[in-house]
Amino acid sequence: MERHVRRQFCGLVAAVLVAVALLSGRAFAHGGALRSSGESLAVPTWLFLATGGGVVGASFLLASLVTDRTLVRRIDEYGSTLALSRARVVDVFGSIVGVAGLAAVLWFGVRGPTDPFRNLAVLVVWVGWWAGYVMSVYLVGNTWPTLNPFRTLVELLPSLELAYPERLGSWPSVAGLIALIWVEVVSPLADDPQLLAQVVAAYTAVTVVGGAAFGPERWFSTVDPVSRVFSYYGRVAPVERIDDGLSLRLPGMALTDSRGVDSISEVAFIVALLWVTTYDGLVTVPAWADATRGAVGAGLPVQAVYVGSLLGGFVLFFGAYVLASYASWRLAETYLRPARLARNFAPPLLAIAAGYHLAHFLGYFLSLLPPLTAALSDPFSPPSNPLTYVMPSWFGGLELTFVLVGHLVAIWVAHAAAYDVFPGRLQAIRSQYPFILVMVIYTMVSLWIVSEPSVTPPYL
Repeated sequence: MERHVRRQFCGLVAAVLVAVALLSGRAFAHGGALRSSGESLAVPTWLFLATGGGVVGASFLLASLVTDRTLVRRIDEYGSTLALSRARVVDVFGSIVGVAGLAAVLWFGVRGPTDPFRNLAVLVVWVGWWAGYVMSVYLVGNTWPTLNPFRTLVELLPSLELAYPERLGSWPSVAGLIALIWVEVVSPLADDPQLLAQVVAAYTAVTVVGGAAFGPERWFSTVDPVSRVFSYYGRVAPVERIDDGLSLRLPGMALTDSRGVDSISEVAFIVALLWVTTYDGLVTVPAWADATRGAVGAGLPVQAVYVGSLLGGFVLFFGAYVLASYASWRLAETYLRPARLARNFAPPLLAIAAGYHLAHFLGYFLSLLPPLTAALSDPFSPPSNPLTYVMPSWFGGLELTFVLVGHLVAIWVAHAAAYDVFPGRLQAIRSQYPFILVMVIYTMVSLWIVSEPSVTPPYL
C-alpha cells in the first residue's frame, strides 16, 4: 500500500512538472556581452505562476498525508559509503590545478584578447567556474576544498592565528557575498578582462591576508564567501567526501540535518545565497528595466537604485524567513525558540538556490561552451568569431522544471527536518505551514524571473 501511494505521488508530481514544461517558453541570461535573450510564455503569466505555486503547496500536503517517520528516515538514510584512501597526490594535484587556473585568469585578463568571447579569463571565470563548476558542486560533490587556490596560497604562509571576534559570526561572509554580486551586476566584469583581473587580484590579496591573519581553517569556514557558497552547495550533492572515503546519498538528503547552521548569521548567509542568485536574474527582466528607468527618471541615482534594491531585497527575503520562524513557533506551540526553528529549516533553502542556479545557468553554460573550449584549446590565439549554441525553444521547459524540482526537494527536506525536531505528527506538520508559504512565494518569484525574456540591465 505504501509503495502504491508513493508511486501515485511521484507520478502526479512528474505529470505536473511535464505539463508546466510544455506550457512554457524559454529564457536564460547573464550579465555583460555574454548574454542570450529568451522568449515569453505561451500562457498567461498569472496562470503559470499560480500553477507553480500550487505544485509546491500540493506537494507539501501530499507529503504530509502519505509519509510517516519510518519512510522519511528510510529515504534520508538511504545510501552507502565508498571506502577510499585519502591520497596525498590527489590533493597536491588539485592544488596545482587551482593555482594554475588562478594564474591563468590573472595573466590572460591583463594580456589576453579584449573580446570577452575570446578571452580565456572571462570565459573561465563566468562560463567554466561560476556556471559550470558551481553546477558540478551541487550535482556531484564539492571539490573546492582540494582546488581552492586561495587556501593553497594561505597555507604556504606563516599564520598569525589572531583571535577571530566571535560576535561577528558569519556576518562578514554575508556582506562579502552581497558585495561580490553587486560588483558583478553593476560593473562590466563580463566585458572587460582587465577589470576582471583587477577584481580577482584584489580578492586574492584580501583573502590571503585574512587567511594568514586568522588562520586558514577559521577564515575559509567562517569569513570567505566563495568557500562558504561551495560548502553549502556541496550539501545538496549526492557525493560527499569523508575521512575514510566517499558518502553516497540521494540528492539533497544531506540537508535534512542542520549541522553547520548554528547561528542566525548562518541562516542569513543561506538566505543571502538564495537572494543573490535571484537578484542576478531579476535585473535582466523587462519589468526591472522599466522600474529602474522610472526611478532614475524621478531623480534617484542609478547606483542608489541598484544598491538599494540589492540590500532591500535581501532584507525582504530574510525578514520573511524570520517572520515564518516566529509564526512556526506559535503554530507548533513548542518550547523551542524561533531562532532554533530558523536554523533547523534553513538548509532546505539550499535546494531552492541550487534549482534556480541550474535553471539560470545551464543554458548559459551550454551556449557558451564552444568559445570556452576554443579558448582552452588555444588561449593565445582563439578563433576570431567563435561559435555559440542557440538553445531550442523547449529548453525553457527544462529550466522551469529545475526550479520546481529544487522546491520539491526543499519541501521534502523541510518535512524530514520537522520530524526530527517534533515528536508529534500534527505538531511537525503545523510547524511547516509558515515555511511552506515562504517557499511558495520564493517559487513564484523564481518562476517569474526564469519565464521572462532577458534584456540588458539599463544604465550599466
